[in-house]
Amino acid sequence: MNSLRQRFDTMVRPQGHVFYGWWIVAAAGGVQYLASVLWMQSYGAYVVLLQSDFGWSKTVLAGAFALTRVESGLLGPLQGWLVDRFGPRPILQIGTLLFGLGFVLFSQVNSLLTFYLSFALIALGSSLGGFATLMVSLVNWFSRYRATAVSISQVGYALGGFSVPLVILLLEAVGWRTTALISGAIVVLVGMPLVQVVRHRPGEIGLLADGVVPRPRGAHEPHPLSLDFTARQAMRTAAFWLISAGHAVSLLTVSAVMVHLVPHLTEGLGFTLPMAGVAIALMTAFQMTGQLLGGYLGDRMNKRIVCALCMVGHAVGLALVTFATNWWMVVAFAALHGLAWGIRGPLMVALRADYFGPSSFGTIMGFSSLIVMFGMSGGPLIAGYMADVSGNYESGLALLAGCALLGSVLFLAAAPPVRPAPARAQGA
Repeated sequence: MNSLRQRFDTMVRPQGHVFYGWWIVAAAGGVQYLASVLWMQSYGAYVVLLQSDFGWSKTVLAGAFALTRVESGLLGPLQGWLVDRFGPRPILQIGTLLFGLGFVLFSQVNSLLTFYLSFALIALGSSLGGFATLMVSLVNWFSRYRATAVSISQVGYALGGFSVPLVILLLEAVGWRTTALISGAIVVLVGMPLVQVVRHRPGEIGLLADGVVPRPRGAHEPHPLSLDFTARQAMRTAAFWLISAGHAVSLLTVSAVMVHLVPHLTEGLGFTLPMAGVAIALMTAFQMTGQLLGGYLGDRMNKRIVCALCMVGHAVGLALVTFATNWWMVVAFAALHGLAWGIRGPLMVALRADYFGPSSFGTIMGFSSLIVMFGMSGGPLIAGYMADVSGNYESGLALLAGCALLGSVLFLAAAPPVRPAPARAQGA
C-alpha cells in the first residue's frame, strides 16, 4: 500500500502538491467530452430528425460527416504550425467560439447549403478547439507519464458516448433546433473556462515535464529542445510515414464501425435495434477500460509493439462481427475492438512525441493528419460501397479486417528514428 501511495505521489505530486499538468489533463478531458457528446457521437440522432424534416438521403447526410473529416485533415498542417507558433490556448479559444457559433448557425438551417456551411464551421471549431491542439500541450507537459496523461484525457471522449442518451432526450423534448442552440451555449459557457487552464509548456511556470524542477545548465550544455525533430526532419524519416499509415489503417476499421455497425447488426445479422445499442454500449465500456490500460502499458512497454498487437485485435474483432452467427461473437467483437481502440488511441500521440520530441509536435501531427484523414473518411465509404454492390457488409468488413493486419506490420516496422544532432554540432 505504501509503495502504491509513493508511486502516486511521485506521478501526481512530485513537489508535494498536484502538478499543474494534471489540471490540464482534466481540462482536456472536459473539452473532449463536450465535442463527443454534443457532436461526434450525437450526429446519428440528428440525422434521423433532419431526414424526417427535409427528406435528405442518407448519402447526403453521411457526406457532410465525411467532408468534415477531410476538412480537419487538410487543416492539420496549418493548425499544427499555429499551435507551435502561438501556443495552444489562443487557438483553443478561437476554436471554441467557432464551435459554439457553428451550432447557432446549425439551429437556423433551412437548406442543404446552410446545412453544409454550418457543419463546416462546427468541424473547423471542433478541430481548432479540440484533440490535436490539446495534445500539443500534453506532450510538452509530460514525458515519463505521457501515455498515461493522454489516455486519461481521452476518457472524456468515451464518457461522451455514455451521455448521448441525455442529448436524445433533449432532442425529443425540445427539437433539434433548440437542442443545437443549447449545445452552442454549453460549448461557450463551459468550454471557454476549461481552455483557460491550458498552457503550452511547463517552463512558463519554472518546471520541466512531469513537474521536475529544472537544474542549472552548463554554458556549453545544449538545450533539450535542440535534440527534437523539426517537421521537415521528421518527414524525412521512415517512422513518420509508417506511423501515419498505420494510424490511417486503424481508422479505416474504427470509422467503418462507427457508421455501419448498427445497420450490419440489424439488417445483415438480424439482431434487434436495442441489441445493437447494447453492443455499442459494451464497445464503449471496453474502449474506456482500454484507454486507462493503454496509458499504463504505454509508459512501461514498447509502444509500437503494443500498437501492433492492437491492430491484430481490431482484425480479429472485425472478422468475428462480420461473420457472427450468435450474440457471443458480437460480444467478443465489442471486447476486442473496444480494448484495441482504447489502448491504441493514446499511443498514437505518445509514440510520435517519443520519436520526434514535443517542440514541433503540432506541426508534425498536422502533416500526419493529411495521411490519417484518408482512413477516417475512407472506411465508411469502402464498407458502404461494397455493401451496395454485394447486398451485405461481409466483403467490405472482411477487407477492412485484412487491412488491420497490414497495419500491424506497419507499426512493427516503425523503428525509432536517429535523433538529429544538437544545433551547435550542425554549425548553428
